[in-house]
Amino acid sequence: MLNYSVLVVDDSIFHRRRLKEMIEQDDRLSVIETASNGKEALHKALTLHPDIITMDVEMPIMDGIMAVREIMQAAPTPILMFSSLTREGATQTFDALDAGALDFLLKEFDSQFTLNSKVGLRLRSKLLSLVRQRHPMRHMRKPRALAINAPKVFIKSEQSMSTPVKTSTVNIVNSVTKSGKRYQCLAIGASTGGPVALQQVLSTLPVHFPVPILLVQHMPATFTEAFAERLNHNCAIHVKLAEDNETLFPGVAYLAPGGRQMLVQGSRRAATLHITDIPDNGQIVYKPSVDHCFTSLANVFGGEVLSIILTGMGNDGTAGCRVLAQYGATVWAQDEASSIVYGMPGAVTKANLAKTNIPIEQIGHCINTEIL
Repeated sequence: MLNYSVLVVDDSIFHRRRLKEMIEQDDRLSVIETASNGKEALHKALTLHPDIITMDVEMPIMDGIMAVREIMQAAPTPILMFSSLTREGATQTFDALDAGALDFLLKEFDSQFTLNSKVGLRLRSKLLSLVRQRHPMRHMRKPRALAINAPKVFIKSEQSMSTPVKTSTVNIVNSVTKSGKRYQCLAIGASTGGPVALQQVLSTLPVHFPVPILLVQHMPATFTEAFAERLNHNCAIHVKLAEDNETLFPGVAYLAPGGRQMLVQGSRRAATLHITDIPDNGQIVYKPSVDHCFTSLANVFGGEVLSIILTGMGNDGTAGCRVLAQYGATVWAQDEASSIVYGMPGAVTKANLAKTNIPIEQIGHCINTEIL
C-alpha cells in the first residue's frame, strides 16, 4: 500500500499536533515533519521533499501565501491551504491559489476538530485526492491566473478571432469544429481547482459575448461574493453573484451562491434565475450543485446549451450533463492532464457524455470558436 508523506505547517503547536493525529488516522498518510512558519516550511520542503503540504495563512516570519509562492518556485509541491470563514479569509485563500496552492479547507479547529469528525474525513479525503492525482508540475503554471492587481482587459470579438495563438491551441480549436448549433447559454461546473480554471477560461471571452453564462463552483457561502468580484475585476465579461428572480442577459456570468441552489426557470425568451434551497433527503447534495443547475437548464433551453465540466472531486455534473445530452446539448470536459483532480470531468467522460476532452488553456479559445 502506498504511503504519502505530509508536511504540516501551522504556528499553533496545538493545531500541528491535532492535524498530525487526524491525518495519520489513515494508514496511507504520514506526517514526516511539522513547521511553525513559512520560512521553516520552505526549508523543510526543500530538504524533505514531502508528497503534499498543509499550510496555514497567518504565521510569523513568513506567512503562508509567501511560503506557497516560494515553495512553488523552488520545489513545486501540492499544497492544501487552511482558510478562515471570513471575507478576509476568502481573499487570502484566492491569493494562496494564485500563488500556486491547489485547494483549501476551512479551518474549523475548535469543537468540531476531533479525531472522528467530518472535518477530519474531509481533510484526509482532500489530501489523498490531491496527492494521488497530482499532475506533472509543469501544469502548475506561474504566475497563476487569479492576481487581483491584473488589469481588466476588454477584448472585442473581432480582435480575439485575429489574435495569434500557439500551434497546439490551433490544433485543438480546429478539432472542435463549429457545429453550427444555435446556443442560448454557456454553463460551466467546477470544484477542486476550479477558481483558477474558471479565471483562465473566462478571461478569454470577449466583452460582447452573445449568451449568458452560468457558473457553478463548489465553494462556501462567504467566499462566493468575493470570488465573483475577483472574476469580474479580471475578465472582460461582467461577472456577478446570482440573485433570485433576475433575468439572464448575454455577456453576463452568474456565479451560484454558496450554500444554495441556482436554477433557471421561465422560457428561452424570458429566462430567470431561482435561488433556492432543496432538501437533501439524506443524500449528499452539493450546495451549489452542478446537477441541479444543469438539469434546470435542459428544461428551459433544451439542446441549445454548451456545458463544460472542469476540474473537481467527485461526480457532480454527470447527472445534469446526462439530461442535457438527452436534449441534444453539447458537453465538453477538461482533460485529465490539466485537471487538478479529474473526478468530475472524468465521470462525465466515463459516462460517454463528453464530446471531447480539452486542456484548460485551450477551452476559452474553443468556446469562442463554437459560439462566436
